[in-house]
Amino acid sequence: MGLFNNGLKGNVLTGLAIGIGAAVVAPALLPVLSGAAKPIAKALIKGGLKLYEKGKETAAEVGEVVEDIMAEAKAEMAEETQQEANPPTPEETV
Repeated sequence: MGLFNNGLKGNVLTGLAIGIGAAVVAPALLPVLSGAAKPIAKALIKGGLKLYEKGKETAAEVGEVVEDIMAEAKAEMAEETQQEANPPTPEETV
C-alpha cells in the first residue's frame, strides 16, 4: 500500500512501474476482453435493430391514425361548407 500512497503523489518510478506492468499484462488480457466484448456488442446491435424496427412500425401506425383523423376533419369541413352553401328550407327543419 505504501507504494501506491507515494506513487500517486508524484513518484515517477511508481508511474513507470505501473505503465510497464500494464504493457506486460495487456497482451494477455486483450484476447479475453475482446472475446467477452464481441457477444456483448452483438447483443447491443441486435437490440438496437429490434428497437429501430419497432420504432418504424409505431411511426407507420401513428401516421395511419393521423391520416384517418385528417380525412375525417376534411370530410366534416366539406360537409359544413356544403351546409353553409345550401341552407335548409323551413320545410326541411320541421
